[in-house]
Amino acid sequence: MQRRFTLKALAVATSLAAAGLSPAFAQSGGTIKVGVLHSLSGTMAISETVLKDTVLMAIDEINAKGGVLGKKLEAVVVDPASNWPLFAEKAKQLLTQDKVAVTFGCWTSVSRKSVLPVFEEQNGLLFYPVQYEGEELSKNVFYTGAAPNQQAIPAVEYLMSKEGGSAKRFVLLGTDYVYPRTTNKILRAFLKSKGVKDSDIDEKYPPFGHSDYQTIVADIKKFSAGGKTAVISTINGDSNVPFYKELGNAGLKAKDVPVVAFSVGEEELRGVDTKPLVGHLAAWNYFMSVKNPTNDEFTKKWAAYAKAKGIAGHKDKALTNDPMEATYIGIYMWKQAVEKAKTTDVDKVIAAMAGQTFKAPSGFTAKMDEKNHHLHKPVFIGEVKADGQFNVVWKTPGPVKAKPWSPFIEGNDKKKDEPDGKTKI
Repeated sequence: MQRRFTLKALAVATSLAAAGLSPAFAQSGGTIKVGVLHSLSGTMAISETVLKDTVLMAIDEINAKGGVLGKKLEAVVVDPASNWPLFAEKAKQLLTQDKVAVTFGCWTSVSRKSVLPVFEEQNGLLFYPVQYEGEELSKNVFYTGAAPNQQAIPAVEYLMSKEGGSAKRFVLLGTDYVYPRTTNKILRAFLKSKGVKDSDIDEKYPPFGHSDYQTIVADIKKFSAGGKTAVISTINGDSNVPFYKELGNAGLKAKDVPVVAFSVGEEELRGVDTKPLVGHLAAWNYFMSVKNPTNDEFTKKWAAYAKAKGIAGHKDKALTNDPMEATYIGIYMWKQAVEKAKTTDVDKVIAAMAGQTFKAPSGFTAKMDEKNHHLHKPVFIGEVKADGQFNVVWKTPGPVKAKPWSPFIEGNDKKKDEPDGKTKI
């Protein structure tokens, strides 16, 4: 009896191997395990919790239509708690213990850089859904958020244009970690190429979770006396709430000193009185307010899901935002790639991801670049409205190809536009 069972198990393992599936895959009860690696506590929970729910909604939708390769998806949710070393530990757990086929997660670049060696060592697959500073390519990561040329550069060009207020002086204000510092290094070089002097650029880096912005906002006000000034904000997480409150308290209006944010969307504005912030800007690749049938369907599905699941904040006032859209695009592209490859084998799925397309809620068809693991995406600039939504004031005519290596950083012209198996940083 034992021998017959062993032979049967061996036959199952052999047939799975022939299909490109590991025996661990069979032991998960006929499901495909999907890792969800987002902070559900700590300073980044304000932004990341909703991305966990977006993955769960997409999984429910996919399972309701028969799953992937005839198998249901099973979410494995972990909480790295806005703790960067813990991200690496949780990533290792997902890959080595839970045996997930793919992981959707991270927000900050420091969390992504924390998990990157783990995904490369274990040959795992990460979909990263947030705009970032570029300057990285990994075989094991698909970047569904914006590179700097799909957000930061167009936003600053807009601020410098007559239409955007003809800014001459710039405050580069960001949380003190790799994303703001690298983005601002790129922006400083870009501004210099446009003839802006160093004395007309001010950089400030408060820490994560910073809550007292009185001095910083007073400094911005003082700096703005020297000429038409704009603030480029790369503040991340719940620190945005006191910053915007202080802007309102100081009476710093958009017509005087416009702020364009790269990490503030509909979700981050939920806890803020947005009336004093009307006219301030954000640059993204999607806004909830864009009008098209695909977005109508996406926002309605999210509202129904949030109500049915009793999701805090969203069950009564459902909001969507750019990283939610990027998460949603990512999971559906992964599904399409698995079905094309007819396996969850990481190397085969990576190959099948090249050129995948998806009709996105932005109203455009997003495409995964054939080589560089980044999406071709449209760029939108929106003004804050009194209700916390955004009015689109500028957009690209179509999707823009990502440039992971910014041309404003010396030596990048010699770097290849595709990963070669080892991370390029």
